[in-house]
Amino acid sequence: MAGEPQADCLFCKIVAGEVPATVVRETETIVAFRDINPQAPTHVLVIPKAHYPDVATLAAAEPQLAADVLREAGEVAHEDKVHGAGYRIVFNTGSGAGQTVFHAHAHLLGGRGLEWPPG
Repeated sequence: MAGEPQADCLFCKIVAGEVPATVVRETETIVAFRDINPQAPTHVLVIPKAHYPDVATLAAAEPQLAADVLREAGEVAHEDKVHGAGYRIVFNTGSGAGQTVFHAHAHLLGGRGLEWPPG
């Protein structure tokens, strides 16, 4: 069921404390942790604690929770001091877009120049 933890989900296991992660921020609704394969000096994943397979499903079911993810990504950017130079928030939705963990999550990237278009 959407919103419920999934036994086979890596990010649900991180939320539950079953898999270690370098957590940089946590609230009642989100967990933010460093990516294990960073693509920038700041590369933090911001995830809702509730399980939704992608950001579109999350936004349709719980728009306030989707807003929490975005707000907390901004807070992490401020804490990591990348907010002044600029940063990027990316949601990969579907395997064709590069999503490999099917639990909605934002990639916060900063600390270096970010070219456009990405990819």
